[in-house]
Amino acid sequence: MIIIEIFRRILQRFRKLQQRQRSRRQLAALDSRALKDIGLSPEDALSEAQRPFWRG
Repeated sequence: MIIIEIFRRILQRFRKLQQRQRSRRQLAALDSRALKDIGLSPEDALSEAQRPFWRG
């Protein structure tokens, strides 16, 4: 049972990293109007989008 729990946690972590990477790619694709709508400057969005996916 411990092996199953370890595998489940690894899988959850992997999914979280995938979602973070996808979100940052989507953020990088937003235009300045969309960024303004969500309250981010282009510089802030670029800074976040360039962060490695393993950094939260």
